[in-house]
Amino acid sequence: MSSNADGAAGDPSKPAAAPAPTPQGVLRLGPYEYGPHQRLVMAIVNRTPDSFYDRGATFTDAAALDRVEAALAEGADLIDIGGVKAGPGDVVDLAEELRRVVPFVAEVRRRFPEAVISVDTWRAEVGDAVCAEGADVLNDAWGGWDPGLAAVAARHAVALVCTHAGGVEPRTRPHRIGYPDVMADILARTVHGEAERAAALGVPRDRILVDPGHDFGKNTRHSLEATRRLGEMTATGWPVLVSLSNKDFVGETLDRPVKERLIGTLATTAVSAWLGARVYRVHEVAETRQVLDMVAAIQGHQEPAAAKRGLA
Repeated sequence: MSSNADGAAGDPSKPAAAPAPTPQGVLRLGPYEYGPHQRLVMAIVNRTPDSFYDRGATFTDAAALDRVEAALAEGADLIDIGGVKAGPGDVVDLAEELRRVVPFVAEVRRRFPEAVISVDTWRAEVGDAVCAEGADVLNDAWGGWDPGLAAVAARHAVALVCTHAGGVEPRTRPHRIGYPDVMADILARTVHGEAERAAALGVPRDRILVDPGHDFGKNTRHSLEATRRLGEMTATGWPVLVSLSNKDFVGETLDRPVKERLIGTLATTAVSAWLGARVYRVHEVAETRQVLDMVAAIQGHQEPAAAKRGLA
């Protein structure tokens, strides 16, 4: 009698075995290579006067450069520079976004030549300009709204973050948005859609990341489900980036204002690390680094920084 690989021969009531996860490979960002168990911290540097979190604290060049220096000292692996607030607000046209980020990227590259620089933009023109000044990563938080951005990443051979945003227009909030299956939509649009499209355009596969897009085109329940099912994304083999820091889904879940969301953010960070996410876009670098190191040690991927108890 023949049998199926999952041992459920002739019994349709038993589900088929889930496919084995695709092994995680090397991730390349700038000149660096990162192994499958390395967890990277991406520090947020907002070049905006109206950020939901810091309210313009790093809008000036001097403050933003201080932030870069402090984030690197605290253990950040990447710096993510953004010139446009994600949510609704004053119009920031192409010329203004270029003014806010291009000279700053050039200065960061000059002052911190070993830093990995990411730029948060959905515009191909901005991507092209910052890559010319030394950016290593293009962080497209709006799901390929400008299809030319992936082509820019391919032309410059830089890394690209492909994010699920549910097809919503940049800088808009979702209104009564729904999905029959939110993770299925994330996988279809981002993993099988934008990431594969970027690879076909010539972006090196080891420089493509996927992001479930917490809060982007989603309500709080969608973001919680995306976190709970993050293992389905990491099982595809594409490196997963999560942007969780102080977001509305954390605030609504715990009923906390923006400045009181750190504990919820770190809890979500620990769960995401356990499920295999590899890059974490954050405001609080040092706290995130400690959480990631603790999870890595529990998983057996990292040795304790000090091990003295019971040994003397």
